Order: sequence, then C-alpha cells, then structure tokens
Amino acid sequence: MTKPQPSGSYDAPLVDRGQRSGTVLRLLVLALVLIGVSIAFVVFKQAMDNEMVLGVLGILAMVGIFFIVSSIIGLVEVMPQSRSDEFASNYLGSHPDGILITDDRGRILYANASYGRLTGATKASNAQSLEALLSKNREATEALYRLTAALREGREAHEEFRLMKPLGRHSGNGSGAHWYRLKARILQPQTQKAPLDVWQIADITSEREDQERFFRELQNAIDYLDHAPAGFFSAGRKGEIFYLNATLAEWLGLDLTKFVPGSMSISDIVAGEGMALIQSVQPSAGLTRTETLDLDLRRSNGQSLPVRIVHSVSSMRDGAPGESRTIVLDRPVGEGADQSASALRFTRFFNNTPMAIASIGGDGKILRINAPFLRLFAGVVSRDDVETGVNLDVIVHETARQDLERALAAAKDRQGDIAPIDCRHPGDEGRHVRFYVNAVIDESDEAPEEVAIVYAVETTEQKALETQMAQTQKMNAVGTLAGGIAHDFNNVLTAILLSSDHLLLQARPSDASFADLMEIKRNANRAAVLVRQLLAFSRKQTMRPAVLNLTDVVGDLRMLVDRLISGTNVKLEVEYGRDLWPVRTDLSQFEQVLINLCVNARDAMPNGGSIKIRTRNVTADEVASFANARLPADDFVLVEVADSGTGISPEIMDKIFEPFFTTKEVGKGTGLGLSMVYGIVKQSGGYIYPESEVGKGTTFRVFLPRHIQEVQPAAAPASADGQSSTASDAKTTAAAAQPAPASESLDLTGNSAVVLLVEDEEAVRRGGKRMLETRGYTVHEAGSGTEALEIMEELDGKVDIVVSDVVMPEMDGPTLLRELRKSYPDLKFIFVSGYAEDAFARNLPADAKFGFLPKPFSLKQLAVAVREMLDA
Repeated sequence: MTKPQPSGSYDAPLVDRGQRSGTVLRLLVLALVLIGVSIAFVVFKQAMDNEMVLGVLGILAMVGIFFIVSSIIGLVEVMPQSRSDEFASNYLGSHPDGILITDDRGRILYANASYGRLTGATKASNAQSLEALLSKNREATEALYRLTAALREGREAHEEFRLMKPLGRHSGNGSGAHWYRLKARILQPQTQKAPLDVWQIADITSEREDQERFFRELQNAIDYLDHAPAGFFSAGRKGEIFYLNATLAEWLGLDLTKFVPGSMSISDIVAGEGMALIQSVQPSAGLTRTETLDLDLRRSNGQSLPVRIVHSVSSMRDGAPGESRTIVLDRPVGEGADQSASALRFTRFFNNTPMAIASIGGDGKILRINAPFLRLFAGVVSRDDVETGVNLDVIVHETARQDLERALAAAKDRQGDIAPIDCRHPGDEGRHVRFYVNAVIDESDEAPEEVAIVYAVETTEQKALETQMAQTQKMNAVGTLAGGIAHDFNNVLTAILLSSDHLLLQARPSDASFADLMEIKRNANRAAVLVRQLLAFSRKQTMRPAVLNLTDVVGDLRMLVDRLISGTNVKLEVEYGRDLWPVRTDLSQFEQVLINLCVNARDAMPNGGSIKIRTRNVTADEVASFANARLPADDFVLVEVADSGTGISPEIMDKIFEPFFTTKEVGKGTGLGLSMVYGIVKQSGGYIYPESEVGKGTTFRVFLPRHIQEVQPAAAPASADGQSSTASDAKTTAAAAQPAPASESLDLTGNSAVVLLVEDEEAVRRGGKRMLETRGYTVHEAGSGTEALEIMEELDGKVDIVVSDVVMPEMDGPTLLRELRKSYPDLKFIFVSGYAEDAFARNLPADAKFGFLPKPFSLKQLAVAVREMLDA
C-alpha cells in the first residue's frame, strides 16, 4: 500500500486539466492588457503633444511590459487561486490513495500522483481510466459495475477485489496477487452543472495479510481451547450458553456441529441442585467474583457427570448479573486432588439430597449449607451471609422462632426425638416449611463447634392437599346436612301445599282469605325451589338424564340468555364446536347450569362487557393440558362460560361453591346458585373448574363425559307434560319429575279405586288422604311399611295402587315393594320422595314397575300421578 508523503512534501498531480485552463486564462488577460496599453500609446501620441502625457503613457507601457514578463515567469498572478483551493490541491496531491476524478462521459479530469504510482502511469499521457485497467479481470469488472450503478443512483459505495497481478509495475508489494479497495462517490462543483465522479483506490494487500494472519492465529487459539484437557463454556446474563469447547461437548455427549449459541442454558447441563450453587455466586456491583464449586453435570443421556468448576461471574455497574466464564474439571468418583474419595462422595450426596441441610454451631449461627438449602431459602440467605455468619432464625418465620430456640436448646443437650417445626416460609407467606432438628452426637475434629443439623422440607403442596381434603370433607358434611334438612323440609312443604290446595277448593276468588291462601301457596313453591337447590348441591335431586347435543341445547337457550342480559350493556357471543359428541344429563337442570353461570357473569360486569359461551370436544390426550383440573384421561365435551368482569379474588375462590356463600348485596342472592351448579355437574358425572384473575374476568369450564351409546333404546311413552320419560337402569317406568297440569279432558276422579297411602309424616299422610278422597278414591293409610303389610292382609290384597314414601322407619319404601311383590306381583306402586329416583331405583328388581312423584307436590300433581299409574 502506498505510504503517505512526508510532512512538507507535495506530489504534483499527474493530470490537472483545471489548473491548465486557469493558466491559459491568465495569459489571455495579460495579452489584452498589453494590447490596450499599446493602442492607447499610439492614439494619444498623435492627439497630444504634452510631454507629461507622453511620460505617463510611457510609464504605463513599461508597467504593462513588466506585468507581462512577471506573469510569464510566475512572479505575479492575474487571477490568483484561493487558499482553500491550494489546501484542497495539496490534500489530493499528497493523499496516499489513488484519486481519479472523471466527468459524466468518463473523461479524466484529475488524477493524483498516488494514482499514477498504483496504475504505473508516469505522465499524463499514460494515465488510464479504471474501466480500461480493470476490464480484463472478471471479479474487478463486477465490482466496478456495482460501483458505477451506485453512482448512477446517486449514492456512495465501495468494493474490495483481488487481482492476480498488481495494477502497476512499480507497486511496492511484489508481483503476486494483490487486494484493492475501490470507493466511488459523487462530487457536485459549484461552477459546473454536471456532477463529477470521484474514485478512490487503495492497495490493501498488507491489511489483508494481517487479517489472514490474525484469523489463522485465532483458529489456532480456538483449536487449542477446543482440545484442552479441561472443559469450558461461556454464558450470557440470563444463563444462555454462547460457547462451549469440544472437550466439554464430548463429556456431555453433545454434537458440537449442531450447537447453536444461545439455544441452551446452564440449567440444561447442570444436574440436581447444582444451579442453586451457581446462582449463589453473586459479585458486588461492577466487580467480578470467582468461586470453585463441586457439582454434577447432566449428560445428554441423562447420566450425571461429577465435576469441579471454576465459575467466574461479572456484575454490571447497577448490580445486575453479567456474563460468566466457567472452567470445568473432570472429577471422577474416587479421585481428587485435595479430597479423599469418601469426601467427594459425601459432597455429591450433600448437594444432591432433596432436603435442605444446614449445620448449626453452638451460638446458633449457620456453619455449612447445601445446594437445596440455597434454593429453598433464595432471597432470604446467601453464601455470603453464611460465610460472614448469620443466625438460623432468619430462615424461620417469626411465629415459630421460639419453637426453634427450644429445639436448638434440646439439641445442645443432646436430646433425641425433637418434635418437627411447621411454619410459613419467611420470604413467602404462601409457602410452608417443616424443620427437623437433630443433635450432633459424634464430635468431629473438622467441625467441633457443630451442635445440631437442621433439615428443611417444603410442605406447600402437602398443606394444599390437606386444605383441599378438609374442604372436601366440609362440602360432603354440608351436603349430607342439606340432604337431611331438605327431606324433612319437603314433608313440611308438602303438607302446606296440600292444605292450601284443600282450602282453595273450598274458597271462592271473591273471598277475603283467597288472596292470603294464594300467597301461602306461592311462598311454599318458592321454598320448594330452595329445597331443590339444596338437593342439587347434595347431589340427591331427581334427575331425568337424556342423551343431548349441546349445540342444540346452547342454541335453544341463547334467546333466553339474551333476554336476561338485555339493557345491561353486556353482549353475548357463542362459539359452537364442530361435531360435538353427545352427553347424557338432565336437560332442564343443565339449562339451569348455563343460566346461573350467565347471570353471575352478567352481575360481575356492572359497567358492561361480553359473555362468551364456547363448546368443543376434548380428547383424552388433550386432558393433560388442563393441569389444574385434574381430570381423568377420558373424552369430554367442554362448555366454557367466560366474562370480562371484575374477576374473583384468590381469597374467596375456594368458597364460591359453598352453599349460602355470596358476594352480592343482601337480598340479591341466596348463595345457592353456584352450589347448585356444582351439584348438577357432579351428579351428571362431570367436572367444573373456575379460572379467574382480578380485573380481567372469570372463566368457568364444565367438562361433561362423552356418552357412547352401545344399544339404541326404544322410545319411551310420553308423560303428561309432553316430555318423554326415560327408563332407569332398573328398567322402571317413572312419572315426570314435575308433572305439568293435566289437560281438561283427563279424568282425575278415583272411580272408587282403592289406594293404600304409606307415609310416616302424619301431616303429609293426612293431607294426602283427604285430597285423594275428594277425588273419589277409597284411601287406607299406614304410618310405616310394617303397618302397610298388615293392612294388605286385612284387605286380602284388594288394593289398586300403593303410594309410599321412600324413607321411613322400620321398613323403607323399596323394601315394602319387594315384600308386596311376593304376594301381589302385579300391584301398582308410586314412590314419593324428595331424593333422586336413582338413589333407590337401582336396588329394585329389574322387572319392577313403579311411578315416581318428587316432593313437594300439590293436589293436582298427586291426582295426575295416581291416575296415570292406574291407566298404565
């Protein structure tokens, strides 16, 4: 490469057409001045005889002649150049790179001396354009073409190319292959309209040779590092590995050719609790810290590799973790430079045990800790704290520190069977830890100050399971209680409804008491709704399961939900899943599930929002994606009801399905809505799980099991309310759960039929007997199943139908049916109960025929059930 000229020297330009034109212009001006003086002398000589004038003209002529001679020899300039032009000319002329200026037609306007030396031109006539010089070399021609195209687009560019021979014979770098850097840019002079092209060419052969030499040295260094007898890796701030050498890759069983920087992190190659040790190396702000650690790495086949690492971590000025450099030394089991084989085995055991372990001195300070200890109490205690001395009480919640002091005192006294200590995590109230304190009986020369070993185990999941189990037991207890209360309450409501119906038959609408009687019946029916909700929660309500397509169910219910949310600035969106599987559940009760969830969603959005109902199939393989739901690996149909409301706080999430729990204002909710939803879903064999975030809304997911129908059942006869009755597993024929009012043409009179009414509740039995007798039936009553058998013997079986309660003392209803079938196999039977039909129907004979009437019931419902059973 051409070296710059020494200071003070100046190389004249090889070609400077601009300077030549300036010289010609100056000579032309001088000639004009000389001609003017001569003409003046001749003219004025004839016109004036004054010697003074002639003298002046002679002096002017002499000055003109002197100016011409001075201009010729360069002593005087007519149009001198500016200082800036002189500096520019000096700069271009002495520039070490060859500079060529051409016009838009490619004609050379200027070429400095360096350009002549690079191209071998010794005078202006020998100067050639770059196009002429580089046209014979393909690589150089391509570079020149790209630069020319860039100039035509009005932008600067540069290229580097290689020539097998130098451009000029006088190049100072030999006659071998040479590298050149060529730059091109646009120059727009103020005195010209057309822009000029400026080319700058330099010989960079020496620079290239330096680069190649550096690259070879770098390759050798990398080769030395790759095949060093120790492993090495470098990681970024987040632990992402940017480099690892071939030795470490071989130890870990990794294919180095497939390694992509940043594709794996330190945690991917560290086994066990080793990451806790690595993360414990925290340097001060702006400093670097190096620690030697013994841990295990993880091979690609899952095996452990015991190593000793020298881990160096730098810290940013703001204290944030920086990059790390780590040397890995192979540490086979049984070998060690400064430790015995047993000590190495103990180190591995100590750091890879699942328990957090710490040895405690007599003053209560922590002497030694393992990796799980650092992980469990991260943010509470660090390696630096242990090295400087820290008391054990910092890792124990303040509520349990007195218990810990007593346990340490017992350990100092070398007592055994020290009770464990359960407490909350000192750094996170939501986590729980159990501490075991053991006394050090065998004194060691290595640590004579040790008095106790403390083991710590996190019990957060165990506490959560215990809480969940307690919640489940509480829910079961509440369900049992609700079912028992509902049974007794149903009897009371049945007596009230029958008595009110009896009084209404005797009263006229114009009577003063008629309105009060209607109010009594209306409130009794409201109470019956509450009872059904209690039974739904306890999963003992009457169910009429049928095979349903949820697409049709949601579609039919959409109009009703639209009416419920109208005027509240809430929008309903429905997304139907394709080809939904059938499910088997009670239609009316599942509609209650959707309505309750939509109403709750509406109330959770006082300022408006959207309710989204989504349905889709969930295969057994997809079940695992719902980790929080803990579903069995079966096929389900999923129904989601999501809102964009206020959400549910974690504090009350576990209570939302409890009966009588509500967050609504007094008088706006009974607290049985979600508990009823929970009971219906569970009774249908499904699962319901909420997911909520405060301020972002709530999503309820209902999973119903897929129904696979093996045998197509025959159509069941229609009931009085127009709905088809469904055969139970015992092939029984039951009446509708809530019979609709019979048509006017249906004859509800008894026609002297004999009815045996079996009921242990006297008020219900008395009211039922009176009601049936008003319809023309002959009624015999019994207070228990045993009494009913005695009456049947007295009547010689001359009974047309038996209406019996299910739950009775001494003998329940199903047992009474089985006993009566022994003597009267064709006897017609109606069960009356507040519980679900399935609760007792499965215990009856397969060929048993019976009707079912749920409590509470009215006079007309009782009459319809008896009439339909007699006509069946």
